[in-house]
Amino acid sequence: MPREIAIPVLVLLGFAAWTELILIISVGVYRWFCILTGRASIAEWRADGKQGAEWYQRATRAHMNCIENLPVYGAIVLALVVSGLRSQLIEWLSVTMLVARVGQTTVHVALPLTNVVVSFRFALFSVQLVCMVAMGTIIATAMIG
Repeated sequence: MPREIAIPVLVLLGFAAWTELILIISVGVYRWFCILTGRASIAEWRADGKQGAEWYQRATRAHMNCIENLPVYGAIVLALVVSGLRSQLIEWLSVTMLVARVGQTTVHVALPLTNVVVSFRFALFSVQLVCMVAMGTIIATAMIG
């Protein structure tokens, strides 16, 4: 696999690993702690209800944000691999997207909701969106032109 394609693929693997890590270290640990200490039964955890500490609720939403965006980035990487396009700009955009994703998730989980926190989180999401749109545009332009 050429080096230029390897970085976006590695970023995809990193994104997937981050998605699983946030599930394990926040949602999984919290739920099992509550279950094993008798604070909750295994059957009472619901995907559609608000329960648990405030940070836990933010962690579940942050994990879902990852789940929602991982396939989008995966499709971009698939198009990149299929097209055979090699670009340092795409490498840079890929890494920037992952750094912003990790930052957004971390802010989401660690900080209570305030206008400043939500605005910063949205800025980090916007960086990811711009990166993915730019990558998709570069790939589509190269494939069409």
